[in-house]
Parts: sequence; structure tokens; C-alpha cells
Amino acid sequence: MTDVAPQGFDLAKLLAERGDERYALHARHLNHQLPRMLHTIGFDKVYERAEGAYFWDAEGNDYLDMLAGFGVMGLGRHHPVVRQALHDVLDASLADLTRFDCQPLPGLLAEKLLTHSPHLDRVFFGNSGTEAVETALKFARFATGRPRILYCAHAFHGLTTGSLSVNGEAGFRDGFAPLLPDTAIALGDLDALERELKRGDVAGFVVEPIQGKGVHEAPPGFLRAAQELLHRHKALLIVDEVQSGLGRTGDFYAYQHEEGVEPDLLCVAKALSGGYVPVGATLGKDWIFKRVYSSMDRVLVHSASFGSNAQAMAAGLAVLTVMEDQEIVANARRSGDLLRERLTALVDRYELLHDVRGRGLMIGIEFGRPSSLKLRSRWTMLQAARKGLFAQMVVVPLLQKHRILTQVSGDHLEVIKLIPPLIVGEAEVERFVAAFTAVMDDAHSGGGLMWDFGRTLVKQAVANR
Repeated sequence: MTDVAPQGFDLAKLLAERGDERYALHARHLNHQLPRMLHTIGFDKVYERAEGAYFWDAEGNDYLDMLAGFGVMGLGRHHPVVRQALHDVLDASLADLTRFDCQPLPGLLAEKLLTHSPHLDRVFFGNSGTEAVETALKFARFATGRPRILYCAHAFHGLTTGSLSVNGEAGFRDGFAPLLPDTAIALGDLDALERELKRGDVAGFVVEPIQGKGVHEAPPGFLRAAQELLHRHKALLIVDEVQSGLGRTGDFYAYQHEEGVEPDLLCVAKALSGGYVPVGATLGKDWIFKRVYSSMDRVLVHSASFGSNAQAMAAGLAVLTVMEDQEIVANARRSGDLLRERLTALVDRYELLHDVRGRGLMIGIEFGRPSSLKLRSRWTMLQAARKGLFAQMVVVPLLQKHRILTQVSGDHLEVIKLIPPLIVGEAEVERFVAAFTAVMDDAHSGGGLMWDFGRTLVKQAVANR
């Protein structure tokens, strides 16, 4: 047999040769509707590199990221500490994922994570937010011996089948039945919660302290009162902090804004990854874990092939260390308060701007029906075609004219959600507010490119019916 020199993999060469095919490759081999959508709204940009809270294109223009990969990039992109941790763990050549030993990194990350939730005792590491929720649903059902989970209307907990069963948006659920027989209540409706609990078959109630869809916060006192009702009926409180956790709202977890709330199960993911290696974690009380893993025969009754892998664990440890060393949570609170204050001051100035809400750096900007006749007729035209088009009309010029990446908070919602990296400061706040003010001025002038683009969106929405 003739010896053949290995052909080596040259990533830089591959990207240089075929990087320009990115949209064609996606249309041909992946979700073909994504490039179509990006072309339609003018989001088909080519970003060359990224660092912190910014992207750059080939011409060297910077773009401010106010989306953070839907919350994944809590520390921004390519944080040097996280990046070095990954270099270090790769260079260590660890005997990772043998499945039949106990490596130190998962235990160290669990220990560090649990210090921020001292009433919880154990952690299961998976690979995503939806997997963290799936784990919590399984554990709650097994630990209580009951089948049903309660959730909130308009909630988002993931898109795998179990998580989809507690997803409060019909658009995600349509066509995927049959799902698990779970039950929705309105966020804040304690009477509905108690009514369902009295049936005696509820394992738990899964809730986001601040809903990602629309950025709606649980009413004051709701989580504490829900917890008391659940425990009275021997059911569990499951708090989903996949997006709102790890400093996003100005406390380490959003549920900590309300005194006395101590979830039985807690789901985190996204920012724990450092933006590099997917990771999800389900934190829980000792008795729940011991009931699920009740004997050596059940040691693998719930597991994940890539769960607790060394790269994810190293990234998570680096993220938590940076958050402590650089006081990231305090920065999120300070920058978030400033951003919300500056935006709230605009509500009385613009009739199309109806509300600014949220906590920390999780902020919703809601638009609504204007009072003046000229603007009202245009608003009505957009609403008749498809609800949510005006918010999209704001998002597009923010990117095209001002090089700021944002996105609507959900389908058919007139809400933009701001979830920038937690490292943003006053300069980024001022840049966003100046750009948003300019876009609002244009929208209220009654003419210009913004409304021309609105007509394009109306034609597209009608064509898609």
C-alpha cells in the first residue's frame, strides 16, 4: 500500500474560497426560507468579524449588536478569558466523555453555579435551553408521580416536543400534535393556577420571570404566591431562566427580584456558553435528584451524550469567573436602567411609541395605534396586512441606516426586544437612543423610505397568505 500524505484541513482557505456562497449554500442545503426572509427585509449582510458588542463588514464599518444572538453572547463575542479557557482545555488533551469516570470540570462548574442559588443542591448538564427544560419536566413528573405541567400563555420554553408542550404560542405548536397534555394559564392568574392544582394531577408549574415573547414581567408577588400554592398542593415551581438568567436583568437570576422565591427546579443556558460551546443546566433540590436517580440501576435513566463535555464546562467556568471579576451583573443593572430611562422619556414624544418595559438589559419597546389621522390610516394598513409589520419597519432602518442589529420580540408582536451583551455601557446606550430617535422622527414625518419599505412588507405579507 502506497503511503499518501494526509490532506490537512485549511479552514482559512475554505472560507476564502467559498465564503461568498454563504446564502446560496444555506438556500440549497439548510432552511431555504431563512435567506429568503433575510433578502426580503434587507438583513442579508456579510459580517467579516466580531468582538465584544460589535460586528464589522468587509469595508470596516462597525455594527452595534443589541441582540446578542438572542441572549447567547452575554459577555459579547470572543471574550479573551473565555477564548483562552477553550485554548487551554483543548491543549490539555483531557480524557473527556469516557462516560465511566468523574472528571473535575463538571463538578467545579456545578459548585460555582450553585453558589448563586444556595437553596439548590445539584445540577444536570445538557446541551441547550430546551434540553434544560426537558430535564426539568421529566424530573418534576417523576419526583411527584404526577403527569401534568402548567405553563403560561405566550411562554417560550423551547421547541423540542416536551418543551413545545409548554410553549404558549400556537404558531410554534401548529402541526406538531399530539403533544403532552399540559395546560396554559395567564401570567399572573393565581385563581387559574389554584383551580388547576385542585385537580390533584399537577407535577409542576414552569414559568419565565420575564417572558421573552413581548418582554412581560410576572406581576409583583406572583412568583412567591404561586410557589406557596404549588407547595401546598405538593407540586413544584420550575423557573426558566434560559434567557433572563446570568445577570441579564440586573440580578444573577430574574426570580431574585422577588424576595422569598426559591424554585424547586431552575433552567439556565445561553450565556453560560460564553458564545462558544452549547450548554444547558438544570439545577434542582437534592430530594428531586435522589428520587430520579434512586438506585445504581437508574444511574443513566437521564443523560446526554455531550453533556458535561470539557469544552462546555471550561467555557462556563470562565464565564462565571468573568462575571464576578468584572462585575457584569452590576453593569447590566446600571446600563439597563440608563437605557430604559432614556427610552421611557420618548414615550410622550412619539404617538407610535406606547410602552418601554423590562429589567436590566432585557427591554421591550412596544408600538401602538397612533392618534393622528394620517399616521392612523397607515398603521391600519399595516395591521390589516399583518400584525408586527411596524416593529419590523423600525428594525430595518436601525440596521440599514444606523448599523444597529435588533429584532422583533416575536411573531405578530409590535414589540422590539433589546437584549445586548451585558458588557455594553453608556456609549452604546447613547448610540442606540440617538438612532432610535432618528427612526422615530422619520416614522412620524409621514413619508420617506420607512413607509415605502412598509408598503413592500405589506405586499410580501399579502403574497404569503
